[in-house]
Amino acid sequence: MEYRHELKFQMTRAGLEKIRYRLEPFLNYDVHQKGDFYTVRSLYFDDLYDSCLWENETGVDRRTKYRLRIYNGSAGQIYLEKKGKVHGMTKKEKEEIRQEECMDLLSEGRLQVRSGLAAELSCLMRLRGMKPVCLVEYDRCAMVSGVGNVRITFDTDVRGCGQPGLFLEKDKVPFLPVMRQGMHVLEVKYDELLPEYLLHAMDIGTLRRQSVSKYGLVRNGLAKIFN
Repeated sequence: MEYRHELKFQMTRAGLEKIRYRLEPFLNYDVHQKGDFYTVRSLYFDDLYDSCLWENETGVDRRTKYRLRIYNGSAGQIYLEKKGKVHGMTKKEKEEIRQEECMDLLSEGRLQVRSGLAAELSCLMRLRGMKPVCLVEYDRCAMVSGVGNVRITFDTDVRGCGQPGLFLEKDKVPFLPVMRQGMHVLEVKYDELLPEYLLHAMDIGTLRRQSVSKYGLVRNGLAKIFN
């Protein structure tokens, strides 16, 4: 996948619903979505110096994050993802890994694989002290279009947990809200151009592009709560 544009906005639920309603004539819901939304849970890694967090907050032009991801709390499919950002555009690589590999990454990073993202991250865990640092979870509604390869997501109730070892736990994960009350996240991803009719549909007079990192929200939000 090539680098893509990615726009982010913080919005009220009412604002999200208004935009979703206006986009329905033009977009389809993600085929993997069953019901109104699906739940995304990610485990993020950072090094001994919290470089990923620092790069997010200072807006470093070239930066990379690694995360594990599951959907709807199920360990049936576990993905390791590498997300890079250059000149404001993003690129994501991912591969499915076995539960045993996931457990290795959660512990010492000692993997037997010799290629792929898992081996890459395992190497960074030894060289740079990369380690699991937090969980990020939210409920997502996704809408897509083949024109421009557009993907618009409505992410609500962003929450975090500072116990990454609970990543594969189905229940009893002590998540805490990390955004201002009533605020959620709208993300717009596309390749070259965002069709003008979609721009008009999303223009509700309150959209202001912002730098929104769910990882940063969780790290900083948990720090405020426990410090």
